[in-house]
Amino acid sequence: MAPPPSLLATALLLLLLAIAGGPNAAAVAEAVRYQTLVATPLSPHPYTATAVEDDGLFQGSLAADEGGAAASTVGLRVVHRDDFAVNATAAELLAHRLRRDKRRASRISAAAGGAAAANGTRVGGGGGGSGFVAPVVSGLAQGSGEYFTKIGVGTPVTPALMVLDTGSDVVWLQCAPCRRCYDQSGQMFDPRASHSYGAVDCAAPLCRRLDSGGCDLRRKACLYQVAYGDGSVTAGDFATETLTFASGARVPRVALGCGHDNEGLFVAAAGLLGLGRGSLSFPSQISRRFGRSFSYCLVDRTSSSASATSRSSTVTFGSGAVGPSAAASFTPMVKNPRMETFYYVQLMGISVGGARVPGVAVSDLRLDPSTGRGGVIVDSGTSVTRLARPAYAALRDAFRAAAAGLRLSPGGFSLFDTCYDLSGLKVVKVPTVSMHFAGGAEAALPPENYLIPVDSRGTFCFAFAGTDGGVSIIGNIQQQGFRVVFDGDGQRLGFVPKGC
Repeated sequence: MAPPPSLLATALLLLLLAIAGGPNAAAVAEAVRYQTLVATPLSPHPYTATAVEDDGLFQGSLAADEGGAAASTVGLRVVHRDDFAVNATAAELLAHRLRRDKRRASRISAAAGGAAAANGTRVGGGGGGSGFVAPVVSGLAQGSGEYFTKIGVGTPVTPALMVLDTGSDVVWLQCAPCRRCYDQSGQMFDPRASHSYGAVDCAAPLCRRLDSGGCDLRRKACLYQVAYGDGSVTAGDFATETLTFASGARVPRVALGCGHDNEGLFVAAAGLLGLGRGSLSFPSQISRRFGRSFSYCLVDRTSSSASATSRSSTVTFGSGAVGPSAAASFTPMVKNPRMETFYYVQLMGISVGGARVPGVAVSDLRLDPSTGRGGVIVDSGTSVTRLARPAYAALRDAFRAAAAGLRLSPGGFSLFDTCYDLSGLKVVKVPTVSMHFAGGAEAALPPENYLIPVDSRGTFCFAFAGTDGGVSIIGNIQQQGFRVVFDGDGQRLGFVPKGC
């Protein structure tokens, strides 16, 4: 396939200037900003298993919570994905992650483009407390692209590994007795053994807030069902329960789904903690006590358990989530009247090598509030950033031109169409990439957030993709290493570099 005209034009210009050998050539070379990428390929070896539940991360932090008093913000060590049993190589896990990612992104685009807000689905749908913190772990080893947090459910506490998802609202977990359930990490929650579990009546306002709710007429119990972007489904009783976070913070009467029938691509996690903007999301439910703000810092997908201490990551709720305003670069949240769940922002442009890319136009990235189409969302559950097709093509071409010194790899990998053969190289200079948002906010990406290894041979791919689905998505690969602040009280979203 012939290179795009814009890439040919840029390469020809650089060639002519180089032949001329004049000062203009040096000026062009100096104009492109680079940073250093440590080119570490994926390991060819399968991951080895360790016992996460026995390392004290669950029991050590949750056993002290039986007393019940809320605690001030604290930090906990993060366990990486390698601490879970997986009989697969990193390349196999990445391929699986990208396949699931494609399904999720497609469904999000379809929902954002035409559906009204749906509180009960992942794809559809303040006070002044001291706040609390929970540990976060990458879910790649579980075969998914999500990140996980460890919490306690019920009284007495049952430790549970929960998916963090800013693209959904409903909180749910698998419950015994289970008619159809998947294998999860750790003990399954049994509501019959919890003193704080309470069923929700069919006539209760909580039940009416569900997008896909129902009623068991015999028990007069509210029922829920949640359908996900990858085709997975969970269904069961809608109830209230106490959730315990870290060293002391207990949150009573959190509305959640107790799933007795769960199927699809859920792997390892006990359930999901919905962090969206809807009324049933966890931040909304705790807003009277803690406010509506939270933040997280996602661990590097390639970090190992040996370096977990230096790559610690947490999710923080409450006043401590925002932190010093000077440390974050904030942009206003944008509201989509047809989709209340998602966190929209206005992306104004992208720079490559220190220069704005002309083809990344605001018009291709702006939300149309009358139709609900377009716009840009920040999503913890999507891995790869997807941009409207014209914007992506311009970004890709600009990166290829600025990275002309790197050896292109023939073909692509999964949804990536721009890959490089960096075999035999340990350190590589790559063009810088920065995202610019409304209000002057900027996210200058580390090189490992946009040029990622896809195999053990030294192939690295440009980790962006194009979409024709309308909505653009900033995924978690590009968010790695930043503390991403969802300031619901101030209706703004911020990025803190090196925030982990």
